Amino acid sequence: MEAFFVSALAVTIGEIGDKTQLLALLLAVRFKRPVPIILGILVATLLNHTLAGLLGEWIRATLNPDTLRWILGISFLLIAAWALKPDEIDEKASEHGRYGVFAITCVAFFFAEIGDKTQLATVALAAKYSALSQVVAGTILGMMIADVPAVILGKVASPKFPFKLVRYVSAVIFAILGIAVLLGFQPIGA
Repeated sequence: MEAFFVSALAVTIGEIGDKTQLLALLLAVRFKRPVPIILGILVATLLNHTLAGLLGEWIRATLNPDTLRWILGISFLLIAAWALKPDEIDEKASEHGRYGVFAITCVAFFFAEIGDKTQLATVALAAKYSALSQVVAGTILGMMIADVPAVILGKVASPKFPFKLVRYVSAVIFAILGIAVLLGFQPIGA
């Protein structure tokens, strides 16, 4: 269960202010249809984070433990630094097409997540923990915890939300994970 909770917490905090959360806000304001947007986010995240988790599991099985520890520790520290940089999003991602809000959301979210810090965190967490389903379920839950309120609240709450503070908290959490991995701390029960 530790893998699930750490994954959910890391991605929830990492997603706040992220470009995919901004995309959720943008889609909600543009289309005003929260249900297909939320379902699109769920499906896109399920596909994207499952693939990321499988990659992380492959990395864990392929690399020796010392190499893996250094790669993971440095990865978490890089994600911490990345969390300090505010994300921006191109407005073209929300242009309406003939495929509907659900399909637009699925495609936009899937591609927006490629190479994103929450996807890379999923890879790193799956490489760290030998509980792939818990990591993927936790990262999906984290995305939904961060993005569903953004969809529901839309533009109303976003100007008042302390994105800068959350980026700093996110950076600290990823830095702690990175330092813990580099110092050789093992998960509970490992």
